Amino acid sequence: MKKGLIIVVGLLLPALGWAAGGGPTFPNDSIDVNWDDKASMQRGARTFVNYCMGCHAAAYSRYNRVGADLGISDEQLLENLIFTTNKLGEQTKVGELMKINMNADYAEAAFGIAPPDLSLIARSRGVDWLYNYMRGFYVDESRPFGMNNGVFANVGMPHVLVELQGLQVPKKAMRPDGHGGEHEVIVGFDIVKPGSMSKSEYDNTIYDLVAFLDYVSEPYRQTRHNVGTGVIIFLFIFLILAYFLKKEYWKDIH
Repeated sequence: MKKGLIIVVGLLLPALGWAAGGGPTFPNDSIDVNWDDKASMQRGARTFVNYCMGCHAAAYSRYNRVGADLGISDEQLLENLIFTTNKLGEQTKVGELMKINMNADYAEAAFGIAPPDLSLIARSRGVDWLYNYMRGFYVDESRPFGMNNGVFANVGMPHVLVELQGLQVPKKAMRPDGHGGEHEVIVGFDIVKPGSMSKSEYDNTIYDLVAFLDYVSEPYRQTRHNVGTGVIIFLFIFLILAYFLKKEYWKDIH
């Protein structure tokens, strides 16, 4: 597994990249995260710690809680998902929060703002936005990092997964702007330099990453749904019992 080379570069300028926005968006696909597919979330966790966690923490989660929920043993966590260390240089314990070694003061001095924690990003942005955003980077030499984004116009964040997706350029067309005129919008992409993954493989990787971030944003969701289902079943059974009990009590009157 890659531990530090790419994540040092990845997602370093969230102040620029996440504060821009606006304009027409492409791609604009929808996904449904399958919370029963723990293997998908495991793969997403691997992508997250290798490509995102050099700069972005998920500090509302603990490694061992993630492991317990996703079926990852402590040994597997230590070997494959925990690459941070404490002040003594010792590997982070499995019971600790998913924080990063980059401190806020250094990040602010180097990049203008500390990279945001991604624990709740799936709740604030939505899974569709994240899925499209991570697939929407394209070559734009006018931008500081040479990349723009079809979902987040004038993005200032580097494309951390470029070696997986490759380089793509936008296909544009004129569309009505709703005010009697037309404006240029992105309608597709052409790959000009292939990455290590095919388009379908990359899309699946991003789906897995988003699935993991969706889980991290609300780890109790599945439990809550299960409890809610149980309560509804209980109330339905109780309704039947109460109905027959009522009939028994009132049978002599009716």
